Amino acid sequence: MAEVKLLGSWGSPFSRRVELALKLKGVSYEYIEEDLANKSPLLLKYNPVHKKIPVLLHNENPIAESIVILEYIDETWEGYSIMPKDPYQRAIARFWVKFIDEKFFAAIWKACWNEGKEQEQAMEEAWELMNTLENELKGKKFFGGYNIGLVDIAANFIAFWVGVLEDVVEIKLLDEDKFPNLCKWSEEFLSCEVVKECLPPRDKLFAFFQARKEAITASKSMVYK
Repeated sequence: MAEVKLLGSWGSPFSRRVELALKLKGVSYEYIEEDLANKSPLLLKYNPVHKKIPVLLHNENPIAESIVILEYIDETWEGYSIMPKDPYQRAIARFWVKFIDEKFFAAIWKACWNEGKEQEQAMEEAWELMNTLENELKGKKFFGGYNIGLVDIAANFIAFWVGVLEDVVEIKLLDEDKFPNLCKWSEEFLSCEVVKECLPPRDKLFAFFQARKEAITASKSMVYK
């Protein structure tokens, strides 16, 4: 039996975060794909509170919530440092991760799936958030400095998933003229071999979001018939 198991989903930026952290640390693990429409008894057993992925099993001890898992990985295994050593810098990293998780996902989601004025307002909100991250990246290669750290891993959605969503719904959020630092960071992040290993197939993710778009369009057409 593997010492480390990860219950995840192929298209989830949250479980991909954990895979990246494990690979950066050089930790061997068994990956278990979850069907989120038909959750397994294993997932319900090990995350009975939220019933969500990702869940890390370390010697059968479950840890849930991606950021909690990332910190656990960093504290448990030697080697590559995901969190800064300095307590103040660790606090700052946690602040930016909270900013990304609590604000960014909702804004991007609304910008992609709403229409008309609601979409315009959501895009303005997303741009404001991106501008905040743009300023934070001034003079830096990564949010963590010269190496990929906690905030970079948490921002994987911005680097990869946002671009796929842009192509599906035909909008532009991460504009190079507006956000040169953020775009440069994205290129640097995605060019790392270990990051490439932890990304879903782009065509598969595109098809997944395209199917969602078509389903939304179909449901709206039914309403107006």
